Amino acid sequence: MKCRVCKNDNMSQFLDLGFTPPADDFLSPDRLHEPEVYYPLNVLVCNDCGLIQLGHVVPPEILFQNEYPYESSTTETGRNHYYKLAKEIVLKYNLDSEDLAVDIGSNVGVLLAGFKKNGVNVLGIEPANNMCEIANNNGIETINEFFSDKLASQIVIGRGRAKIVTGTNVVAHIDNLHALAKGLEILLDEKGVFVFEAPYLVHLLENLEYDTIYHEHLSYLSVQPMMKLFEQFGMEIIDLEEQTIHGGTLRYHIARKNDYPASERIGEYLEREKSKDIYSIDYLKKFAADVAEHKNKLVWLLQSLKREGKRIAGVSAPAKGMTLLNYCKIGTETLEFLTEKSKLKIGKYAPGTHIPVLPDSELLNRMPDYALLLAWNFADEIMKNLSEYRARGGKFIIPIPVPKIVE
Repeated sequence: MKCRVCKNDNMSQFLDLGFTPPADDFLSPDRLHEPEVYYPLNVLVCNDCGLIQLGHVVPPEILFQNEYPYESSTTETGRNHYYKLAKEIVLKYNLDSEDLAVDIGSNVGVLLAGFKKNGVNVLGIEPANNMCEIANNNGIETINEFFSDKLASQIVIGRGRAKIVTGTNVVAHIDNLHALAKGLEILLDEKGVFVFEAPYLVHLLENLEYDTIYHEHLSYLSVQPMMKLFEQFGMEIIDLEEQTIHGGTLRYHIARKNDYPASERIGEYLEREKSKDIYSIDYLKKFAADVAEHKNKLVWLLQSLKREGKRIAGVSAPAKGMTLLNYCKIGTETLEFLTEKSKLKIGKYAPGTHIPVLPDSELLNRMPDYALLLAWNFADEIMKNLSEYRARGGKFIIPIPVPKIVE
């Protein structure tokens, strides 16, 4: 295997999470007795550029085009974040009604709705046909395709070049990062900017967020390898901003070289990564050992509660939760059910573990003693929404970074 940034094959594996099914492949009842396909979930570091990446690539057609269940509009926290992002980009780069903003992996169009509200022309690119349909029905023009240099050329012919291209939690999903950069070269207008967000590797490592590792996330991004990627295409990072969403996210601003002055923050982030030695195999193997220890602690806590006769359910069913459940071998013997707000998941079964997914209201109807909070990155909002459960004596368990019961 060759690194998707520098194309070298000087790679070392440091983490093996076993074999798991795709984290977003929730099963309808009629699929429960059919075979499930499991893929290896192992993580490597490129010893040349530092990119952390999966060792096995599941074809994107399997992951994203078959009833894809993730909606970016599900949480109020998420919606507010994307509206704020759109407004900040409009102000920072002086966008107006003549400008075009294109969002790669635009989902149901929440971010583009924010741009539209600020008077900017918008276009979405989304491979999942069900998400694309929702976006178009909501008045956000969206093309049902994967982004490519060919598609970029078609957009330029039909709509002109884009002043802004965005990608939130999508760059980490792309196998061919060189093709992404070539497409951006074509699509971006003069002094155009590519703004993308991705969970920051430093947060993942420091806060033991190993559940964010699943087959959709092919790369775990940080500043050093991203700088090396875009340098190969005459582009550079001009700014970086840290965000709290998704357990710690970094926002990258990319432009052609010398189009904009580069922020001093870039050097600060590079120094931060260097001082923590995050690309060394020794550091990464220590992380892997901590992951194994976390699994033991979480399983011990849940089994202790079951031995006491306590009933436990899971609250929310995000993709990251499926990594946690499958790696830790937590199934229906431990969790009676999972609850969800998303109608796309309710009535289905979790991949691998086959735990049934029920509406959030069932948490109050069935009143388990404990609720394992799988979407821990939205813990405050979820616990607030389910305050009645706590008022009746229910307790939440937050699994990451250290399993703890919220009294």
